[in-house]
Amino acid sequence: MTDLLIRIFIKDHKDTQKAEVRSAYAFLSGAVGITVNILLFISKIIIGLMTGAVSVIADAFNNLSDVGSSVITVAGMKMAGQPADKEHPFGHGRIEYLTALCTSVMVLCVGFLLLWSSAEKILHPEELTFSYVSLAVLLLSILGKAFLSRFNKKLGNAIGSNALLAASADAGSDMLATSAAVLSLVLYHFFDINIDGITGALVSAYVIKTGLDIAKDTLVPIIGASVTKDDFRELVDFIESYDSVLGTHDLIVHNYGPGRDFATIHVEIPSDMSLNDAHILMDGIEKDVSDRFGVMLVTHADPVDIHDERIAGLRELLKEVIRDEHQEGLSFHDLRIINAANGGLNVVFDLLVPWNLSKNEISELKKRIREELKKKAPGLTPVITVEHGY
Repeated sequence: MTDLLIRIFIKDHKDTQKAEVRSAYAFLSGAVGITVNILLFISKIIIGLMTGAVSVIADAFNNLSDVGSSVITVAGMKMAGQPADKEHPFGHGRIEYLTALCTSVMVLCVGFLLLWSSAEKILHPEELTFSYVSLAVLLLSILGKAFLSRFNKKLGNAIGSNALLAASADAGSDMLATSAAVLSLVLYHFFDINIDGITGALVSAYVIKTGLDIAKDTLVPIIGASVTKDDFRELVDFIESYDSVLGTHDLIVHNYGPGRDFATIHVEIPSDMSLNDAHILMDGIEKDVSDRFGVMLVTHADPVDIHDERIAGLRELLKEVIRDEHQEGLSFHDLRIINAANGGLNVVFDLLVPWNLSKNEISELKKRIREELKKKAPGLTPVITVEHGY
């Protein structure tokens, strides 16, 4: 059914990088969420008033509050899809992350309120009121929330949206809470076992964890996350596949919302390549990366002297020294020989070190590499700049 709704209501539904397509997905999610929650609200409020069941009436207003969540999701995604302007040259895509963060706050509030209520019931157990009408309404709510959870998850995965995945998790939490209520009612009615407070506490713990997970997944891109290993490898391999490219380093990717990635990278090329040819090569790489990956790339050309035998020998020597350290993630780049102020020669390079090394460990590592190079290449003074990968 989800695929059918996507095909009917979303034009160009496969082109999920377009802002208008993402907005259409969000609008469909919101429209379905609002419809389902309003139907649940109406049915529960009618049955609650007819039977006088306060719990059913309370659950009805919970569904009404979920309508607000759907509205926030739609509004947030709509704002995130606005084009770049003078004040926001990188677009408004991060608003989508803020929308998911709002959902996480709502989920956490529900979780803590449920935990408080459950603690009260554990300390002061209450007699449960059972009716088949109430049970039917709760089962209807479970089915509705199960549908919304799966529906939003499919839409969220289709466009890579944290906001829609958060809406899916929110519906899943509601479904679990209602399922716990059904279990408590059935056990109490048929077996005279009252576990309402215990099940509520367990569900509240799950709901709180869900809220924290949503917040974590949302805050990571807002704060700034490193590119994944797979994306890193794919992008680097693509750039290094060009004939004149000798290597790359210092890839930095900035995310300004789903589908809005900007990157910079240093590209090593032969030092005897003309400036015009280098410019043409860099322009071609940037355009091809944009077409294939949708990434706005800025390249920096690093000249490498491929004819200097000293550089080639030093490169192999330094590779050997680094291999002897047996440190995963350790590498170097920008190796060159320059004249020192005292008339000697400096061998200059950047050393890429893992993030897990302490300052003292990095200092000792530099010292060992410097001493080893001096021993194997006398007459050269190592000048090492330490950096971390992004």
